[in-house]
Amino acid sequence: MHPENVACLTAAQIDVCTLANNYVLDYGRRGLIETLDTLAHAGLKTAGAGRNLVQARKPAIVPLPTGGRIAVFAAGSESSGILPSWSAGERESGVVLLPDLSLETATDLVAQVKTVKHQNDPIVASIHWGTNWGYDVSPDQVRFAHWLIDGGVDIVHGHSSHHPRPIEVYRGRLVLYGSGDFLNDYEGIAGYEPYRSDLTLMYFATMETTGDLTALSMVPMQLRQLRLRRASLSDARWLRDSLARASAPFGSEVELGPDGLLGLRWSRARRWGWPSA
Repeated sequence: MHPENVACLTAAQIDVCTLANNYVLDYGRRGLIETLDTLAHAGLKTAGAGRNLVQARKPAIVPLPTGGRIAVFAAGSESSGILPSWSAGERESGVVLLPDLSLETATDLVAQVKTVKHQNDPIVASIHWGTNWGYDVSPDQVRFAHWLIDGGVDIVHGHSSHHPRPIEVYRGRLVLYGSGDFLNDYEGIAGYEPYRSDLTLMYFATMETTGDLTALSMVPMQLRQLRLRRASLSDARWLRDSLARASAPFGSEVELGPDGLLGLRWSRARRWGWPSA
């Protein structure tokens, strides 16, 4: 979008923009540099793209009001439509493009995590991967997410799909295989109505200082005319049902609370993911 529209991000009090996606170089490398400059001038931190590979790999570090900090790493996969030519190089701007979802690639990302992780600092790996439609998650995505968590990542924030995909809690850590769109301009595009891409979620995760997930609350929203509003109760039920079916193979259950919020229950912890207040 036009740089003058950056106020829509600052008004929402966004802290971090992850830029490793399949649109960020639509206006070429000059457009990417303009994006980086615009966000920096507005006080927003970025991850996943930069003026060179070293800069692109740097995480966004956000101080926490309770002390400590959160680090957000970002990368993308060709499966989401990122062009190989968009990859950042030693002297060329671009995105952090994962060559594959192998153990070697996961180990490399984990090595970057360990260079900045302090004790009890939450680490988020935000990954643009997978196809746009459908609820299937490929085995290589599951293995890659697990390898990252085994290596010290606390939240795997997957995205690219235009609707929410399965949720897993692996070793106490949250994995969103596809968080869905939040705002987009796809309204009216025909052919994918069964996925209800007009329905989206806000995710609110509560974690222990150890990184263990203690609660996940999700607020159902509906996108209409480039605006968000709370989803109706019937639409919230539809989201609950579709997300519950998709997440069941991962040991996750999704329930609808009396306040219209969705909550998560997972098999290992055997506790409800409702917020305490």
